[in-house]
Amino acid sequence: MRFAKQVAAAAFALTLITGSAQAANIVETAASTGKFETLIAAAKAAGLAGALSGQGPLTVFAPTDEAFAKLPAGTVEDLLKPENKDKLVSILTYHVLGRSLTSDMLPHKSIPVKPLNADFRLKVKKSAKGVTVNRANVVSADIKADNGVIHVIDKVLIPGT
Repeated sequence: MRFAKQVAAAAFALTLITGSAQAANIVETAASTGKFETLIAAAKAAGLAGALSGQGPLTVFAPTDEAFAKLPAGTVEDLLKPENKDKLVSILTYHVLGRSLTSDMLPHKSIPVKPLNADFRLKVKKSAKGVTVNRANVVSADIKADNGVIHVIDKVLIPGT
């Protein structure tokens, strides 16, 4: 009990000194915005929320709730069914890189990028108009988390399309 109090006191002192507590992981960072409820629900249904909260570095091209709403009616509900878990995992791992990739690392051209779903490649393009991933626009880039980076996109990426 005494040790726990010492740890809590040390954490509080660190917060006072640095001005903040430990940085949030990708899931916590996404959840704090209120714009990724569908993505987080899908990650939980697919059993991937723990991996996205774990050690990185990771890069997530994160579709907003609005992006999921653009899918045909019933698609999200269908994907969240337990019998469709493999398909959901395939889609979600298509949005994640096993490394950190920030916008300043991109050349001003199109490059192939290997997501965790190794069956496919993403086409990331940086131009004067901005950054795109396949046909999705990056609407907000380089959101830092303690285990990686999030790039907000306006469409759900579907492998093979």
